[in-house]
Amino acid sequence: MSILHTLGLKTLQRMDPETAHGHALRALNAGLVPRWSGPVPSILRSRALGFDLAHPVGVAAGFDKNAQAVTPLLDAGCAFVEVGAVTPEPQAGNPRPRMFRLAADRAAINRYGFNNEGMEAIRERLIARRRGGVVGVNLGANKDAPDRAADYGTVLRRLGPWVDFATVNVSSPNTVGLRDLQARDVLDDLLVQTRMVRDETAPRVKLLLKIAPDLTDMQIEDVAEVALATGIDGIVATNTTLSREGLRDPARDEAGGLSGAPLMERSTQVLARLAARTEGRLVLIGVGGVSSGADAYAKIRAGASLVQLYTALAYEGPALVRKIALDLARLLERDGLTSITQAIGVDIR
Repeated sequence: MSILHTLGLKTLQRMDPETAHGHALRALNAGLVPRWSGPVPSILRSRALGFDLAHPVGVAAGFDKNAQAVTPLLDAGCAFVEVGAVTPEPQAGNPRPRMFRLAADRAAINRYGFNNEGMEAIRERLIARRRGGVVGVNLGANKDAPDRAADYGTVLRRLGPWVDFATVNVSSPNTVGLRDLQARDVLDDLLVQTRMVRDETAPRVKLLLKIAPDLTDMQIEDVAEVALATGIDGIVATNTTLSREGLRDPARDEAGGLSGAPLMERSTQVLARLAARTEGRLVLIGVGGVSSGADAYAKIRAGASLVQLYTALAYEGPALVRKIALDLARLLERDGLTSITQAIGVDIR
């Protein structure tokens, strides 16, 4: 990491977290973040969701809510980028402050509330961006929508032609009642409706589901069964947690969803349970607490084909993507593997 990059991160970390995030997106668009230089180790190549990827490390939804920095993130080395969450109508979200650093825990708490500029503004940016790279959209629902389930299909219908995958987000803790959509019968109806929209308007788009880490074992089983029955393509495990167990930072009592290092263990447990239940029939994306090559390797060994970063980027910057990928390659070689696909799910077989 260059001295300039280190100084830039330290400056951003003295600011209000949401303000700092906005500056980070502007820095990406201004070309102030180095592009990936040098070859990507061939051991990291894989095919997932029908896409050929140089490595498995991407950016989770929430980092680029409004599709403002898709191309710079891909240029910085991200294998794929997920924008959003996106709702049909623009939404201001909850009052500020609504993002809090927990530096002592290498974590963050947010209560954004699906703040975004709405699907029309984001559609224009997706159309205008330079093509190339795998890009997805996280589908959300407006908090005052009379039919939240219909909102997911509305966004997919509008943005589907401009993305490669779409994630049904029923797991944010910051929209009242949203997590109720994870109940088995409700989720089944939602996924059937959303898949019908996908099949009719954007059949090439892969359809995923993002779930909470706070589900019981029985609820995880239900989610897996519904996902398999409805024929979606994969599951993203997991979103932020409401748990505050073991936190030390003074900001730990702020309301909202917790992300970062404390989520690593629980989100990986959920991932492993899904992998055991779905037996390779769904693509799983591991997210929650990944900040090193070892973390990414643990997710992959628990059943993930791909991993996503969010909170760690706020602490380390986009250069972390390259570092994680290269460390992951070294771990694979250490264990005598010749391809990353050999590592997927080895800890649950």
